[in-house]
Formats: sequence, structure tokens, C-alpha cells
Amino acid sequence: MNQSESRFYRRVFSLAAAGLLAFALFKILEPFIGPMLWALLLAFLLFPVNQGLRRMLRGRRGVAAILLTLVVTLLLVIPASLLAAVFTGQASELVGLLQEAAGRYHIVQASDLLRVPILDRAIQGIVGLVPVTAEQIQGWIVEAGKRLLQILVTTSGSFFAGALRGFVDLVLTLFLFFFFLRDGEEMAQRLLLLIPLEADRKARLVEHLAAVTRAVVVGLLVTSIVQGTLVGIAFVIVGLPSPVVFGVLAAVVSLLPLVGTALVWAPAALALAMQGRWGAATFLAVWGAAVVSAADNFIRPLLISGRAQIATLPVFLGLLGGVVAFGAIGLFLGPVLVALVLVLLRFAEETRGKTESP
Repeated sequence: MNQSESRFYRRVFSLAAAGLLAFALFKILEPFIGPMLWALLLAFLLFPVNQGLRRMLRGRRGVAAILLTLVVTLLLVIPASLLAAVFTGQASELVGLLQEAAGRYHIVQASDLLRVPILDRAIQGIVGLVPVTAEQIQGWIVEAGKRLLQILVTTSGSFFAGALRGFVDLVLTLFLFFFFLRDGEEMAQRLLLLIPLEADRKARLVEHLAAVTRAVVVGLLVTSIVQGTLVGIAFVIVGLPSPVVFGVLAAVVSLLPLVGTALVWAPAALALAMQGRWGAATFLAVWGAAVVSAADNFIRPLLISGRAQIATLPVFLGLLGGVVAFGAIGLFLGPVLVALVLVLLRFAEETRGKTESP
């Protein structure tokens, strides 16, 4: 075996060993990827606060990390505990109502749909277009509603089953958050050494990426909180049960493009209409379509597209792809990663333009 062949086999062995080690490391860390990403995101957002604490404490990064972790723990745990107590109580009440409704399937009649003028007109319009009868369409709608109610009753307990896992993830997130605060800057500097750019360009790149990341995360978070609060207020006004449950649910689905909070307030308005409460149904529909949607159309573009200079389409793709790839945290991580790629492309174009200019 000559020297070139020996060098080739050594490289192949080194690459194979590195690949196996990387795979083994991934399998070890896989159960903790979620908490790690949440902790990393939180530490990145609070990096300026951490730097300010370090200056106040004369460079004691460990003490600064402990203090900031305690503050974040209090800010997260106390409100989350109060919200969870209310949420659990109202969710239990809602499950009881769903189970009670599920036991009354036999009193649901297809003719009840005729009490809703909008549905009646829609059904008659469909009958004029396709070869089906109004009774068939009404029966299909009622059957779909029954199945949906069955699904809600069956899966309602899954939220409570995951409560313990959520608590463990929260504790692990705060634990990792402390280490990212204390050692994150040193880790980032080591990673920056791997980027083949001059120091000033690295600084500009990091600054730009930080601004984009904060704009995306803060924009999504503020928008979801505002919309969830508005939906909860509307449920209180019209006298619907479990306003906190549906407010939290609206805050989550508000991050989904196109449909958003309509997944919560539209079925509620329809239920009010079927009960004959036309005033409450009209108010909830107008509130959702005008007030809640206006908050989304104003706040999200202002905080994301305005500050980060990102079009709506990349944010849309980041949301959908992020949820599919990463789960819940993908709502934040997806748009952030898309934004980072766009910023890197923009930076590469600027660098190329400077290189080609005489």
C-alpha cells in the first residue's frame, strides 16, 4: 500500500468515525432537543439583559446567570401556575360539557340546521348544483359534527396526560438556560471562528441576524398573546364557557396562516346561531373578523416585516415547515431559520457586489 492509498483510507476511517460519533451524540441528545432549543432561544433573546447584569456585577457571569435564571423562573412559573390552575378547571368543565353533549346525540336532528338561515341558503345552493337532496347534506353535516364531538371527547384527556412531561421539560429548559447564559458567549465565539469571514463582517452578520431573530420571535409572541386575549374577552362578553381555555387555544392557532383564530371563534359563533342567539353570534363573528383579524394584520407586519424587512411569504413558509419539522417550537424556529437564510443570502450578495466592483 503506497502513501496516497494509506492517506485515503485514513481519511475514510476518520470521516466514518466522525459520522458514527455524530450520530451517537444526536441519539443521546435527541430526548432533550426540544428543551435545548427553547433554552437557546430564550437565552439569545435575553442576551442584552445578561450582558447588562454582568457589567453591574463586575464580570461575575455565574452570578449574573443565576440571578437572570431566577427572575425568568419567577416570571414564567408564577403566571403559568395561575393560568394552568384556571385552564385546568375550565378544561375539566369543558370536558364534562362535551361528554354530556356526546350522550345526547339522539336529540340532534338534521332539521335543526334549517334554523340557521345562512346554512339553509348554502344547502339549497348546493342542491341546485349537484345531484343530492337537502336531507342528505343535512345528514352529512350532523354526522360530521357528531364525529368531531367524539374526537374532542376522546382526545381531551391527552392534554392532562402530557402535563407531567411539560413540567419536566420546563425544569430542563431552565437548567439549560442557565448554562447558555453563563457559557453561551464563549460557545458562540468558538462557532464564529469556523466562519471564513473577516472580523468586522462577522460582527455585522451577527448583529443583523440578532435583529431579525428578535423581530420574528417577539412579533409572533406578541401577536398570539393579543389575539388570544381578544378572543377570551369575546367569550366572556357573549357568556360562553371556558374563556381561558379558548383564549389559550386561540393564542396558539393564531400563529397558523390563513385560518388563525377563526378556528376558535367561527365554530363558537355558529353554535350560538344554532341556539338562536343571533345577537351574540353576530357580535362574535364581527369581533373575530374585524377586531381580532385587524390586530393580526397590524401587529405582525409591524413587528416582523417592518423591523426585520422580511416579506410575508417567507414567514408563512417558515411557520408551516417549522411546525412539521420541529413541532411546537417550529412556530418560532421555522420563521427564524428562514429569516436567517435570507439574511445570509443578502449578505452574500453584498459581499459579491463589493468583490466584483472595480
